[in-house]
Amino acid sequence: MVTINVLGYPSSAAAYCVGVEHAPAALREAGLVDALQAAGHQVEDLGDLPVHLWKPDAERPRAQNLDEEVDALRPLAEKAAPLVTTDARLLVLGGSCTVALGLCAAVADAGVEPHLVYLDRHLDLNTPESTTEGSLSWMGMAHALGIPGAEESLTRLTSTSPLLQPAHLSYLGVEPATEATEWERHQVDHLGIPVTTQAELVAEPTSAALKARHALPDGPFVVHLDVDVLDFLDAPLAENVNGRNSGPTLGQLGEALGALWREPGFLGMSVGQLVPAHAASDPTSLRRFVEALTPPGDA
Repeated sequence: MVTINVLGYPSSAAAYCVGVEHAPAALREAGLVDALQAAGHQVEDLGDLPVHLWKPDAERPRAQNLDEEVDALRPLAEKAAPLVTTDARLLVLGGSCTVALGLCAAVADAGVEPHLVYLDRHLDLNTPESTTEGSLSWMGMAHALGIPGAEESLTRLTSTSPLLQPAHLSYLGVEPATEATEWERHQVDHLGIPVTTQAELVAEPTSAALKARHALPDGPFVVHLDVDVLDFLDAPLAENVNGRNSGPTLGQLGEALGALWREPGFLGMSVGQLVPAHAASDPTSLRRFVEALTPPGDA
């Protein structure tokens, strides 16, 4: 049983559109705090940081709302850094997937070298030069690694730059052959970043989670979860609605997350890209997602 600090990051500035900023409130309304307490954990709900909303950005069409996202992430790192401790766990509720940058910046500011298991359908290794999509949520790991073409203001959230070394990033749940651009596949090969695939995650959730974790050095680590890793037909939660008939179910996700929570050195997790309006199509989905997020009592 551990203390879990819950912090909301209601920002859609880096997303594809508005919607993900409602996720922290929706997860609380779905019973997240009660579920954590019922599992035997002490919970400190620290509320939400200020809301930041996506808007069309004609000045930076390939890096939409860059300044606002940087202005949102720095307070996240400042607020979260004191919560990075071996005596508790941190659960950051985003928001877009750039929330992972804020989590890693907080770890670095706490004096710990960030190591990250990135649980996602996508590699998020694009830059504003490699894609015309414009959503920074599709570029988070490129900025964490400081890949050429990344925006300097986002790579320098803290004095540690880049935030991650390639050997300190491990992917879980990606299928590079179908869910990555040629640019991203080149970056993975060039940098030697380990990938535990979607097929492995679906077949053996616990084994896949442990494989991804142990691809990192020993010691403290954090996890980022993009809900679009899920099969959208089992859990219609993600901003990206294209993950249909592929990816883990919520039951499989819960098994993988439980394994990661139990691992020595686990410091916490961020969650991104959840749009509560999509969950209205399946009234059970948010509750089941809360169950998947809730660590077992022995974690």
